Amino acid sequence: MRVLVINPGATSTKVAVFEDWKEVFKKTIDHDAAEIAKYNRVSEQLDMRRAVLLEQMREAGYSPESFDAVCGRGGTLRKLASGTYAVNEAMLDDARTARHGEHASLLGPLLAHEIAALAGKPAFVVDPVSVDEMQDVARVSGFKGMERQCGFHALNHKSVARKAAAQLGKPYEELDLVVVHMGGGSSVAAHKHGRVVDVNNVRHEGAFSMDRGGTLPVGKVVELCFSGKTKAEINKLLGSASGVYSYLGTKDFRTVEERAAAGDAEHKLIFDAFIYQHGKDIGAMAAVLDFNVDAIVLTGGIAHSKAVCDGLRRMVGKIAPIIVLPGEEEMLALAEGAFRVLCGQAEASKY
Repeated sequence: MRVLVINPGATSTKVAVFEDWKEVFKKTIDHDAAEIAKYNRVSEQLDMRRAVLLEQMREAGYSPESFDAVCGRGGTLRKLASGTYAVNEAMLDDARTARHGEHASLLGPLLAHEIAALAGKPAFVVDPVSVDEMQDVARVSGFKGMERQCGFHALNHKSVARKAAAQLGKPYEELDLVVVHMGGGSSVAAHKHGRVVDVNNVRHEGAFSMDRGGTLPVGKVVELCFSGKTKAEINKLLGSASGVYSYLGTKDFRTVEERAAAGDAEHKLIFDAFIYQHGKDIGAMAAVLDFNVDAIVLTGGIAHSKAVCDGLRRMVGKIAPIIVLPGEEEMLALAEGAFRVLCGQAEASKY
């Protein structure tokens, strides 16, 4: 069986071909920023991206008819449980209208549908960014009308959780795990019997990351809002210029680690604080699971750092065994979701 995987980004489209669960082709198609800027809506880029994608696939020797299915990155769709979803008209309508938020990933189901339809093959999305399985008690924030929102690296969380389950020799649906994604953003989640029942929202909760502040002192945030800055300026500041970047002026964690190891006091403090805050979050999510934790799973690009993993092991290693699965294999995770349906291991959910 052969599956085409499509992962659209702001100015690029990643594509890969998998045959019997193994990657046999991959390419990142870069789009001219000036060309992208011509479009007011993400959905307006569909014809341009489809034409470029089909041309690239033809050059690589693939046609739409050569695939058994096409799988796209799920975008900002409505709230969903985890799983593989068959692309249908309701999903396409939400993607075209960006009803739940404008984002380049909305092109995932649109492109998958367009290419699969040329050959009459099924189109899927897997674990979209809108996955929301939080339990009701976790939504309570402390201020009525300001409920906690789910937002995390669903695709990678679910993928590494299944890999950890395989290492433990049990089905994912029978385990309680704390999964920690550490990258440009951080998300720490409690996985209870196959569902993410609580998670620190990657945009504005939990430990700080490379350019996001995580949970910040509310009083100071209020002061910032009345400091003369516009709403757009504050959103940009908190969303992409906070965290490590605000302290050290870099978004490369390797630089932070190197300078900390070389004896730079400021870099050492922020490096230690990064570990400290993630350790606190792990402890909180372990409490959500009544401290009946089968494993703590560390993933994301920063999980490549032995020093970070060792630091977390010292802090929380007594809670449960730690499994390190570094990096983020989004393309593989998408393909695996499609193959599970094609092989009869799972059924495609209806959107």
